[in-house]
Amino acid sequence: MIRIVKAFSPGSVGNIGVGFDIIGHSIAGIGDTATVRRIDEPTVRISAIRGTVTDLPLEAECNTAGMALISLRDALALPFGFEIEIDKGIPLGSGLGGSAASCVAALVAANALLDAPLSAEDLYPHALNGEAVASGGKHGDNVGPMLLGGLVLATAERLTKIHVPSEWHAAVVHPHAVLETRQARAALAGHYALGEFVAQSAQLAQVLLGCERGDASLVRAGLDDLLVEPRRAPLIVGFDAVKRAALDAGAMGASISGAGPSVFAWCESRADAERAATGMAAAFAQAGFDSDVHLTPIAGPAAAVIA
Repeated sequence: MIRIVKAFSPGSVGNIGVGFDIIGHSIAGIGDTATVRRIDEPTVRISAIRGTVTDLPLEAECNTAGMALISLRDALALPFGFEIEIDKGIPLGSGLGGSAASCVAALVAANALLDAPLSAEDLYPHALNGEAVASGGKHGDNVGPMLLGGLVLATAERLTKIHVPSEWHAAVVHPHAVLETRQARAALAGHYALGEFVAQSAQLAQVLLGCERGDASLVRAGLDDLLVEPRRAPLIVGFDAVKRAALDAGAMGASISGAGPSVFAWCESRADAERAATGMAAAFAQAGFDSDVHLTPIAGPAAAVIA
């Protein structure tokens, strides 16, 4: 019997601007790794956290990875438990899905240790329970694309993968700044007019239909966030210039990745994404921030066992 498994989960771009809390896509390259050991004791414990972030809770119920495996154990009434080691590759408060990546990596590793492993869709509710520890709610726009890969519509009950042309790429630029998810969500408090929701629904519909049809003109028309971005943009120094640089480079659209401060731009090719990333990084530099650049197919990878 296999007793220990290591899995990697990619990061993600949550919200895609117009799909707040319900759509996101994975990011190739950056991510978190979880090593999970099957233990005889009927409990979940975290023995180590290493990497870009180390000051995270070791108490399983207070950690996204730990809570996800508690949820899995309880649901399946498992007679055994898990010990987790987490290697963080995603910076804290970056808007790249760091809290979600830890819990998805741990779930994928633990799933491989089950006598009857579950499907990615069946792991979804446990990923939501884990993510809720960090975000304060069950939002699937990060864990969904990590579980399935690519662009995913994540509702409360199910995951649906959305077709995206393989040549479409995203430039994701992370300034060396921290923006806590709870602070970014607090910026959204207040009144929203019905007309705003109608307009945003039209934007989202164009983006989703454009992806399925491979019609960049629909995405260009729809990828402009009318609800969340105006309220969160003031929290990100230099955002307007960064977005303008992406659009000037030919991006189909650009907005805040997750809760920020990272900014993403969707492009019709990798070459376009490289040009957009160069301009975006220069704009952040002008605002006083060094940054990291990630280039990824929008149809990015899913979490997987690596050892």
